Amino acid sequence: MEQSAMRIDIMTLFPDTVHAVLHESIIGRAAKKGIVDINCVQIRDFTENRQRQVDDYPYGGGFGCVMMAQPLKSCLEYVMSTAEERRSRVIYLSPQGQPYTQETAKRLKRDYDHLVLVCGHYEGVDERFIEECVDEEISLGDFVLTGGEIAAMAVADSVCRLVPGVLADEQCYTGESHWDGLLEYPQYTRPEVWEGRAVPEVLINGNHAHIERWRRKQQLIRTKEKRPDMYAAFQPASEEDRKLMSSVEKESGRKKLTQPVVYRAAVAEDIPRILEIVQDARESLGRFHIDQWQGPYPGAERFEEDIQLGQCFVLTHAGDTVGFFVLSTLHEPGYDDITDGKWSGDMPYCVLHRAAIAKEYRGSGASQALMRCADEQARVYGRKCIRVDTHRQNKPMQSLLRESGYRYRGNILVDAEPGHDPHRQAFEKLLKDKK
Repeated sequence: MEQSAMRIDIMTLFPDTVHAVLHESIIGRAAKKGIVDINCVQIRDFTENRQRQVDDYPYGGGFGCVMMAQPLKSCLEYVMSTAEERRSRVIYLSPQGQPYTQETAKRLKRDYDHLVLVCGHYEGVDERFIEECVDEEISLGDFVLTGGEIAAMAVADSVCRLVPGVLADEQCYTGESHWDGLLEYPQYTRPEVWEGRAVPEVLINGNHAHIERWRRKQQLIRTKEKRPDMYAAFQPASEEDRKLMSSVEKESGRKKLTQPVVYRAAVAEDIPRILEIVQDARESLGRFHIDQWQGPYPGAERFEEDIQLGQCFVLTHAGDTVGFFVLSTLHEPGYDDITDGKWSGDMPYCVLHRAAIAKEYRGSGASQALMRCADEQARVYGRKCIRVDTHRQNKPMQSLLRESGYRYRGNILVDAEPGHDPHRQAFEKLLKDKK
């Protein structure tokens, strides 16, 4: 007969402590609603002597005492007598048990509706009780606790939260660490900028498809960095996962951002580094047959003029120049003749020109930082609109723009060098007021 609630009986010498923890917060509320049934049973109540003794010295000598089989067996018999026809599983929390994982939690929830968790103490329990009464042993990890209560509470909590109705929605646990063999993606809340660290733009722009892709990629990145053993065992179940894993592998050898990226106005001494980054970008675009920056443009004279106008900026990280961008408030005549669409309105705007990230920082988050810095400089200019164009085949830049809150507005033509494609896609971003 199917039972209405997952029942967990915890055999312990400290029932009040365990009860106090498991009957609070989310699990406690579920217990009050009858979704789960958690009972703490005092082993000492089942002793057969006046002293209520539960332990004795070990045969063969040694330090400490061992819990006796009789009180444990009598306690278990009482618990099982009240279990009716449930699918029961007796588990001893032991450092010698199998390591506990999310898969174990899912199995226990799936296969049983009654768990009996036995908490040992002192130097352990009489081996004969384990042989006679225990179905399996579970360990939280390769370390030793003074008792099994902490482990029992961890098992009870992790199993109960999988029971329908305990959490508000199934997605509350299916997206968490370990559910499908990956760690969880990073989470953020208000304020949008805290101590110089901004929430990733992709989480703010409201494009749910981009958000889901970003989160999945972050799961892969985090698992590879923090749990390489899990990452090595992970088997992608979809073509999208395979593509993301390929991207993560390509990016894994690149530099990591260990502190916030900042920006400043460029000076003449920055030009050699800017040109080095331009050349890297030129070669990368050429490899993908993107006809952009495939001639001498942009060159040193162009950046000298940008610096004189005060519209060229460099991004730095730990003293290293990782990228640059040009943000101009000058009117862009080519944007007047937009086709296949239109700008959102006739308003003051600035134009994001000539921007690139050093190849060793690609995939590190520096590109997203560049977009945030451009937003910040636009606000310094007093503008709430940024416009930009990119080659129609430059899919990575188009993806970055969309993830950063830009919307495609139409097509324009630029003054390209002879023999080079002048067609560009135009994007626009309307800046929100800072919270």
